Amino acid sequence: MEQASIAVGLDIGTTKIVAMVGRENEYGKMEILGIGKSKSLGVHRGVVNNITQTIQSIQQAITDAETASGLKIEEVVVGIAGQHIRSLQHSDYITRMDSDEVIDLNDIDNLCNQVHKLVMLPGEEILHVLPQDFKVDGQGEIKEPIGMYGGRLEANFHVVVGQVASIKNIGRCVRSAGLKLSDITLEPLASSNAVLSQEEKEAGVALIDIGGGTTDLAIFKDGIIRHTAVIPFGGNVITEDIKEGCSIIEKQAELLKIKFGSAWPGENKDNEIVSIPGLRGRDPKEITLKNLSKIIHARVVEIIEQVYLEIKNYGHEEQKKKLIAGIVLTGGGAQLKHLKQLVEYITGMDTRIGYPNEHLAGDSDSETTSPLYATAVGLVMNSLESKARANTLAKPESEKPQGKPETQGDSEGQPESPPQVESQRTSIFDTWAEKFKKFLDNAE
Repeated sequence: MEQASIAVGLDIGTTKIVAMVGRENEYGKMEILGIGKSKSLGVHRGVVNNITQTIQSIQQAITDAETASGLKIEEVVVGIAGQHIRSLQHSDYITRMDSDEVIDLNDIDNLCNQVHKLVMLPGEEILHVLPQDFKVDGQGEIKEPIGMYGGRLEANFHVVVGQVASIKNIGRCVRSAGLKLSDITLEPLASSNAVLSQEEKEAGVALIDIGGGTTDLAIFKDGIIRHTAVIPFGGNVITEDIKEGCSIIEKQAELLKIKFGSAWPGENKDNEIVSIPGLRGRDPKEITLKNLSKIIHARVVEIIEQVYLEIKNYGHEEQKKKLIAGIVLTGGGAQLKHLKQLVEYITGMDTRIGYPNEHLAGDSDSETTSPLYATAVGLVMNSLESKARANTLAKPESEKPQGKPETQGDSEGQPESPPQVESQRTSIFDTWAEKFKKFLDNAE
């Protein structure tokens, strides 16, 4: 089995680290070859705070994935999230030297590079520059300006910013675990690839990924990402509340949440009681499920209201920016009972739970299609897509000389040109990834 068609996604979360090995099957769907999962010890709210423990957890997850898939893992695509990530809107313009030439990719690259030079707060760095819409000589609402004539090209951008130190730390952990870092992707973007359909992105949708330490939000409209946010609350805060409220240890609180937890207190009858064994021979504790639900409900409402505030900041209430497809919930926290109903009740928007089975092969087991693995599936998909793109760029080079062996001597330099044009068409995201890898290498 050749390594080229296989991709590995590494999701470094607050509660778990998942390594997922996948490849594309003959039907264009993604087939999962193996999953490795380990408890994440050195990560707090999406940010690495203990390098040694994180490296050990990564190595364990990778070893499990290698055992399950029977393959040796060398390079991975990593997801990045955390409370240090923020996004802002920015508009910028360039005046073109020669307005008689049509606008090409170089002009758009120049415009994006200009945005990359924005002055950020100390210790922050621009992660993504995502163009929203363009204006050419004052004519607005242009989605694709390439091929048009014009002297002044301006655009609105969605700029994602993160802290340099946090990003370097993740890069360091992956390298120290003996792996090569092939790419870094913003986690809400990866989850959205795995869970959302193109129609939803066109109609307008908010993806809420409720993880252990953070809740990630990505808003799409007209097929373009419009807003991203990371909220520093997640499933762990709920567990912490149960632990405090019921005076029990964390392990028991987590089990209670998973087995009996509900976000809607009205569902539980007053006489439903669960008994928890006491510590070291102490009497068992009795907790009513109604109280448990009330504790969970209070915290979940707070998280949802924070997310809804971000959706309002985006401008969901304006007619033009309305999110027709509503909300999609994913991540481990989305498995909480009655969460969908509560979100609908608070926001008044249609809601569904997002399972990453949209792009998976039909014979995938139910565990891999759980919302828990949405980010990991998205990372593997991103990696497969960029590998496929790299392969198509490499092909013209290898195929050209074979067609005309006799003219190979005099056209030595020519076969190089078509790939050159192609390589310019790589997405802004890829060019950013390249720059970022250079930055990480320099940091070492």
